[in-house]
Amino acid sequence: MRKAYHQELASISDGLVEMANLVGSAIGLATTALLDADLQLAENVISADEKVDDLQRDLENQAIAVLARQQPVATDLRIVVTSLRMSADLERCGDLAQHVAKLARMRYPERAVPRDLRRTILEMGQLAQRLMAQAAEVVLTQDVEAALQLEKDDDRMDELHRMIFHRLMDDRWQHGVETAVDVTLVGRYYERFADHAVSVARRVVYLVTGEHAEELPTARPA
Repeated sequence: MRKAYHQELASISDGLVEMANLVGSAIGLATTALLDADLQLAENVISADEKVDDLQRDLENQAIAVLARQQPVATDLRIVVTSLRMSADLERCGDLAQHVAKLARMRYPERAVPRDLRRTILEMGQLAQRLMAQAAEVVLTQDVEAALQLEKDDDRMDELHRMIFHRLMDDRWQHGVETAVDVTLVGRYYERFADHAVSVARRVVYLVTGEHAEELPTARPA
């Protein structure tokens, strides 16, 4: 019975890693669809989000079953509850990748991002994908130091987000209101995606240590 119980917990963790890998891939593909005005790729990202939603429902059902049958306490209870919260973060990341793809679809055959911002948006997309890959690794290894490092790596995303904002406020902006709205939205999507990746990492810190990341002596202020 105990072996089966630990297999159930391991299955929940594996599901989280799979979700993280899926949404990380989705944001990368959505970025390509956005920058290249690739309608088919955008449609693929949009439809693939259903698998992420299905995985979250499966994880929720598994977690609820564990709570009902095993009535876990202490560390095991922390694993189940924290996993539920991480699955919600990852599901939201899937939605954000889908939003990027929907923007690409809406503006097709035109490109939503003007040429002078393509490099910035590309970097945001690549960084979002990389942060989620790190989050998946943190879930798999439960490496607290790597989890804390991920939050520091997110600083670059915040910097890129500010760069976009400053570009939009520049008097030399010549791309119109509609494009300004598109760029504002897409910048926010990437910034929120990265925030959820950081949230997943923070939850791993809590899962392993029983303390929130900001409470650890080595953590910086939130």
